[in-house]
Amino acid sequence: MTSSTDTYPSPFIPPSPPLSPFFFFLSFSSPPIRPLPFSSHLRGIHPTNMFGRDKKRQDPPIPGQAPDPANSQDDINSHTAELTPAETNHEYPTGLRFALVLSSVYISIFLVSLDRLIVTTAIPAITNEFDSLPDVGWYGSAYLLTSCAFQLLFGKLYRFYPIRAVYAISVLLFEIGSALCGAAPSSVAFILGRAIQGVGSAGIFSGGIVVIVYAVPLHRRPFWQGMIGAVFGVSSVLGPLVGGAFTSNVTWRWCFYINLPFGGVALAIIIFLLRIPARPETNASTKTKLSQLDAPGTIALLPAVVSLLLALEWGGLTYPVCCLPTYPLFGRDTLSTRWLTSYKWNDRRVIALLTLGIFLGIVFILVQAFMPKTATIPPRIFKQRSILAGFWTTIVLGSQMMIFVYFLPIWFQAIQGVSAVDSGIRLLPTTLSIVVASISNGVFVTKIGYYTPTMIAGTAICAIGGGLLTTLQLDTGMPKWIGYQILYGFGQGLCFQAPNLAAQTVLPKNEVAIGASLMFFSQILGGAIFISVGQNVLNNQLLQRLAKLPGFSPALIQSGGATTLIDSFPAQYRHDVLVAYNESLRTVFRVGLVLAALSVIGAAFMEWRSVKKEAPDAKPADVENGMADAADATDSKSDGETLAAGSTHQVDEKPATSSDDAAKELHRPSHE
Repeated sequence: MTSSTDTYPSPFIPPSPPLSPFFFFLSFSSPPIRPLPFSSHLRGIHPTNMFGRDKKRQDPPIPGQAPDPANSQDDINSHTAELTPAETNHEYPTGLRFALVLSSVYISIFLVSLDRLIVTTAIPAITNEFDSLPDVGWYGSAYLLTSCAFQLLFGKLYRFYPIRAVYAISVLLFEIGSALCGAAPSSVAFILGRAIQGVGSAGIFSGGIVVIVYAVPLHRRPFWQGMIGAVFGVSSVLGPLVGGAFTSNVTWRWCFYINLPFGGVALAIIIFLLRIPARPETNASTKTKLSQLDAPGTIALLPAVVSLLLALEWGGLTYPVCCLPTYPLFGRDTLSTRWLTSYKWNDRRVIALLTLGIFLGIVFILVQAFMPKTATIPPRIFKQRSILAGFWTTIVLGSQMMIFVYFLPIWFQAIQGVSAVDSGIRLLPTTLSIVVASISNGVFVTKIGYYTPTMIAGTAICAIGGGLLTTLQLDTGMPKWIGYQILYGFGQGLCFQAPNLAAQTVLPKNEVAIGASLMFFSQILGGAIFISVGQNVLNNQLLQRLAKLPGFSPALIQSGGATTLIDSFPAQYRHDVLVAYNESLRTVFRVGLVLAALSVIGAAFMEWRSVKKEAPDAKPADVENGMADAADATDSKSDGETLAAGSTHQVDEKPATSSDDAAKELHRPSHE
């Protein structure tokens, strides 16, 4: 058994969970380009004409003359082609530029992922320096709140503003937050820095997917996107180790300073080498862009997410006796007597936050339903079967993954009596198998084109592995808990990126950012919710099972750590305490098992779409309803110009520009 000074934070007062995350750069974009008359009818700007098809170009209708019926269907196809998620004919980066652009994406995502866990081993030193034990929860919550709350907003920003500018600003915000955390003179400044980091991470997560969309053709994308899963896995392994090394040998501040040079390199590559083809939406007026950011929905969503997560962060303790166990870095041998913020579930503050969060969540849904043209999540996107299945799968995958990854170290420490560092090492089978499976799945999907088979197989394997983890006993040997973790992690790796691939396959490019941000939002929100659910299940189970033992007091649980709780009982009762602890943790793992089983349902409903095949054109109805939210970029007055990214085309009353002039204008290079 470990000593009381080498413990995992109390299971009843959890540390902040690992997190599964503006516009002066807008000058990077090219000057607005006015759309040409009849530009939507010209060959070369539609994906249907970009892949070597020798389709005859139809001339624009002559005013006063009825359109040729033979061409009417082609006219519809030319409209709907703008909605297809087929690849556009822009120049993909190659060679050194390709390597550097993708490196900038992986570096950014690695830093954000590393920052989720690097702080966990630095928290004791931070609280010791600032004398700020009551603020421990905020060190992770500030990051989580802003990352989750701003995730969907960034999906809209990536659609209506230059991608390079928004992504660069996201990295810059993360760098500013890192610098503030590293140089923080007080706990309040540190929390502010973490909040700014969270905003930047929200843009980096969804922006990384968008950059890959424009850097890699769809049929090659599964492999390179699978590398994101590998990046997550590697960062999960290195995070606590790097944080502990900096804290022990240099200073905890280098946990954040380390982001500056690497993030600076990524930022420079983004600014100078990333080239994204100009899109009609980015040429709209500032007023039009702002109107598309869904101010009513954003105003409802941000406080809804904050209220819900704060309620889950604060609520759930049956007894408000709230202390953290001693860490070696605290320099004292007794439990801290400083109080943390926590309330019962029936406390008026928790009830008020939950009520406000649910109410504003309903308001957000109503805004999306009744204002579809400017919705943060347009209803037409959520009506897509693949998006709905991906959203469901992602939210339950993120939830059950956090339960197993968060509570397995507690099992290793409390039941097997290992140190915090050793428990992290014993979690390596999960993280490494996720890395291997993610890369292998990327290669496999790249070859066969379909991501649904491995998604179904992955969720099923995940459920089997999760079921085996619920069988852990006091005497479970190393071969079993290693094998169970490998099976579980391999299943996670197979299905981790499938929902994002589905969004890229079924959505047009200008809506991929919305789909990607929706998936990341559901993953973060699900993990945050079920960390609290698992915590309360463990809390209640232990209270029920230990209440029968002589001398038991709830105060022992609330003020103890994972191993100090066991040591607080007389020797003759410790085996009974271990049995109760093990059964309580198994109950928590059963929650993860149920969620893993539910993920199979989402995978089964996923459409079988290939990344190698061009998706069918959107329905004509989508032209009227779907593209209207990007309309009004230009004002169609007497000159009869077509609306930029508009929903329907209006016939110009003036003679058309000659095809030669139009072709020259169309071939003029333009990048955001």
